[in-house]
Amino acid sequence: MGRPAGRLSETSQTPKIAKVKNAKSLKWRLSDLNPISSRRLRVGSVSFLNPVPLIWGMSHGPQKDLVDLSFAIPSICARELETDKIQIGLVPIAEAVRQDLEVVPGVAITCYGAVRSILLFSRVPWTKVCTLAADLSSRTSVQLARIILRESYGVEPEVVQQPPVLADMLQGHDAALIIGDPALHINPHDEPYHWLDLGSEWLRLTGLPMVFAAWAGKPGIDVDAIRSITTGSYEYGKTRIGEIVEHEYQARGISKELATRYLTQYIRYELGKEEQKGMKTFVELARLAPASAGMQVR
Repeated sequence: MGRPAGRLSETSQTPKIAKVKNAKSLKWRLSDLNPISSRRLRVGSVSFLNPVPLIWGMSHGPQKDLVDLSFAIPSICARELETDKIQIGLVPIAEAVRQDLEVVPGVAITCYGAVRSILLFSRVPWTKVCTLAADLSSRTSVQLARIILRESYGVEPEVVQQPPVLADMLQGHDAALIIGDPALHINPHDEPYHWLDLGSEWLRLTGLPMVFAAWAGKPGIDVDAIRSITTGSYEYGKTRIGEIVEHEYQARGISKELATRYLTQYIRYELGKEEQKGMKTFVELARLAPASAGMQVR
């Protein structure tokens, strides 16, 4: 059984949730977003299934003409934001902290309980785990695995990067972390290993939602204009989940039933006060330190 999370200090470093002006009076010009290069906002999204409802309006709806949308794994998306290849990215929370980014309010990738796509496997008892093989595509997921193993089982294994092939990962290491679409290709109940859904484990440990990734950019971004795009895109997508499932499930190599359950039951998208508390707790337990000392949830 995991130990309860300690009380947060007032100086805990957390992603900065930018304040937003009155949306009713929102007026903006695309040129204001990037006056130097192009009229469209350069947006980077994660290439997994879970963000598709968030970007459906950008790829198929009213926001399509407002953005240049690109796709990458989470770590690459974060790197492209850091190097200014994109202006806004759907980045892991750990990267938002490291880069001292501003998090756009409204929507994110979250869960409250089981998430299904972040699975931790072990061939030894959890208290005996010394090495963890992980696909390092998401720093947040790796940090979450380390938190759960430390807080709930008292171990702090060495993390070794390895492609997400479960049998290969466990051939030379005690435990393996599989995330994103590769995790959806595995039925954990069919595997001969101990396993944990890290969304469930986080809720058991903290009683809070887990935030995996959020829209973020460098300080000084036009939060009002960007939020109108990101929330508008999700509003368009959330009413078209059936259409999204039909478009995605075969290409992702999973069943229609799993795709539907994943997008409607496991993954959540609203970034509210409880989610912000979850982010703050994650940052403290992960012992993350941003590039500067100014990151606060506002």
